[in-house]
Amino acid sequence: MSIDIKNPATGRAAAGRPAVTGGAGPRPDLLILDEPDSPAAEAFRALRANIKFAGGEHRARSILLADAGMNADRATVAANLATALAAAGDATLLIDADLRRPAQHAIFGLPNDAGVATFLRERDADLPLAATGVPHLALLPAGPTPPDPAELLAADRFRILLALAREAAEFVIVDAAPVSAVADALAIAAAVDGVLLLVRAGRTRRAEAQRARDQLLRVGANLLGVVLTDAKLGRNAHRY
Repeated sequence: MSIDIKNPATGRAAAGRPAVTGGAGPRPDLLILDEPDSPAAEAFRALRANIKFAGGEHRARSILLADAGMNADRATVAANLATALAAAGDATLLIDADLRRPAQHAIFGLPNDAGVATFLRERDADLPLAATGVPHLALLPAGPTPPDPAELLAADRFRILLALAREAAEFVIVDAAPVSAVADALAIAAAVDGVLLLVRAGRTRRAEAQRARDQLLRVGANLLGVVLTDAKLGRNAHRY
């Protein structure tokens, strides 16, 4: 699977802004809802179709977005993909597992006082889910930054978190720190059903992408495909 995500105006990855209240309010990081007829929104719908129908009865339901470098707009892609799945009527849970630089709560204008970190450290029985304002889409924020993100995400309790997430939703999208930066994403990759590798056009070096792929395969990750972000649209790109 290889999908290009781009914004026709800026050449940047993008998607749709949900109507939510609280916090600082939604940021203009999404297109699926705001510009549903745009090529970028169509690219996210194509990615959604690949995820929903690949694998038949054994399709991947929990999916990690793994950034091969440091500049693939991973948080935005994760938020848009989750929104696209929810827009199709599928109960979707977006998990912000980037415990170092969380972004999903800001994208949806929500607080970050509880989430992945508090669930893993405090042994809560229930996931502290937040409503996003988008029908069928819930968010599990990262929560306050812990001193030991890699250790928390590699612990058995994270697998319990994923099991509860699968019970709560048909699809679980996981946003995590870049593969090239820290070990966090590799721990998650071994626990989810599949991984999408994000590569940014003109920014992610080939060697960097290959190294990320090799690291994921070494931990036994099911690599579903590659998402190319920030690709420039050619003259032939148009609305149907």
